Amino acid sequence: MRSTVVKRSVVIAGQKTSVSLEDAFWTALREIAVARGSTLSALVTSIDVERQQGNLSSCLRLFVLDFYRHRLLEVIGARDAAPDAATVREAKSA
Repeated sequence: MRSTVVKRSVVIAGQKTSVSLEDAFWTALREIAVARGSTLSALVTSIDVERQQGNLSSCLRLFVLDFYRHRLLEVIGARDAAPDAATVREAKSA
């Protein structure tokens, strides 16, 4: 998988700033923003407000990673909580 680094301008608290991220991270941030009913700028602003250290590009990458980690844990939890077909068959035959 090859993803080029793309520099984009975003507005944070009324200030225009440039952020360099791989294209895959820009795509993920846009998807997350849409899923939350937000704009990319609003999402980046909320991430920036929570930032405690490091540069914004790193924080955005870590945000995307954390978002998808939580989604994976939700899927795994839902799968583990759902009874599998064999268990359902055994319960019905008992």
